[in-house]
Amino acid sequence: MRKTLMMVMIALGLSLAGTYPAYAGNEDPLSEAVSSGHSLFTSHTFGGSGRTCETCHHDGGKGPTVLPNSVHRPSIAGAAALFPRFNAKAGHVLTLEDQVRRCVVGGLQGMPPAYDSMEMRAMIAYLTSLSHGKAINMGGKAGQ
Repeated sequence: MRKTLMMVMIALGLSLAGTYPAYAGNEDPLSEAVSSGHSLFTSHTFGGSGRTCETCHHDGGKGPTVLPNSVHRPSIAGAAALFPRFNAKAGHVLTLEDQVRRCVVGGLQGMPPAYDSMEMRAMIAYLTSLSHGKAINMGGKAGQ
């Protein structure tokens, strides 16, 4: 019985081995996504007004946020730990992806990345990396 179970497990393992492609890059895929997201955050205009995310969210999102109308807001470091959250003005629950799209459309006047695009995944990976070690406060407010 044990030998049969072991043979089944080995066969299953061998059959799954070809299912996932081996990664041949210098970095791991998550680190590459975070790096790509940082690059998008600091230098990509999304075809908009020439601004980048960093125009308002200083120091790669780790510094203070200063909106174009000079309104000061807290850093977005930790923002990923606040989503999903209910937005009364929108009248529904917003995800971090929704917020990225809202910022790109409103703040950058650009074309937001599609929800399941590599750009969106990279942005979410980067923004989530800024929340590493922060307490989850679903539905919370920035600066709490």
